[in-house]
Amino acid sequence: MQEAVKQVGKLTLRSCHTVQEFQAALRLQKEIWNFSDIELVPVRLFVVGEKIGGHVLGAYDGDRMVGFAYGLPGYRDGRAYLHSHMLGVSADYRDTGVGASLKWFQRDIALQQGFELIEWTFDPLEIKNAFLNLEKLGAIARRYNLNQYGITSSPLQGGLPSDRLVAEWWLRSNRVESVLREGRRPEIKVDRSIEVPGEIYSWKADPTQRERALEVQSRNREELLGAFGAGLACLGYERDASGIGKFLVGRWDEEWDL
Repeated sequence: MQEAVKQVGKLTLRSCHTVQEFQAALRLQKEIWNFSDIELVPVRLFVVGEKIGGHVLGAYDGDRMVGFAYGLPGYRDGRAYLHSHMLGVSADYRDTGVGASLKWFQRDIALQQGFELIEWTFDPLEIKNAFLNLEKLGAIARRYNLNQYGITSSPLQGGLPSDRLVAEWWLRSNRVESVLREGRRPEIKVDRSIEVPGEIYSWKADPTQRERALEVQSRNREELLGAFGAGLACLGYERDASGIGKFLVGRWDEEWDL
């Protein structure tokens, strides 16, 4: 892909092409998820991804990479799309908008490449990620993958099955254009809501409390699968002052939105 650069405040967002840049992304990957070595995406796959139409995007503060996104081309149901496999931000830059900035930068590049859709997966128990994906970006979710990666070594997973929702980011949709213009998604009609307790992070981190996290995961898995089976989708997300997260589920009008 061609060189791409964007300035966001003091950060420089740019496409990465060299082995040294991919090594920086590997180190950041290790820092963020603390995977065992066997579960890390190696430099060789960053190289291959960049060669076959994907990309590695870095967020830099000076010479330091503080965040990265890794995307690969995909194909399903007669449509080419971009699969955003990884998005990570260094711990001391989280909650500063770096992740969202990388996603909007990724959208710019995907549109230049002719993609209309970006997909990625995210943990339904991760409240901040769900809010970013559904509210700040305008993605939807209507597919649920059971234990996608097996039981991983990352402490963030807390030893639970690696269930994942699939985010669909329709880049030219009314939802996404509304977020760009007005800073918020359009109003939706909510059929039901599915709650994630704010204590979920501490429950996953504490071996004596993980059974409670597993109970939430199992309950929400059934509710989400049931909703998707009824033709509904996750269209929004709420967080309250106590830290509780809530999926807002309703019917997505694809004909209207696209």
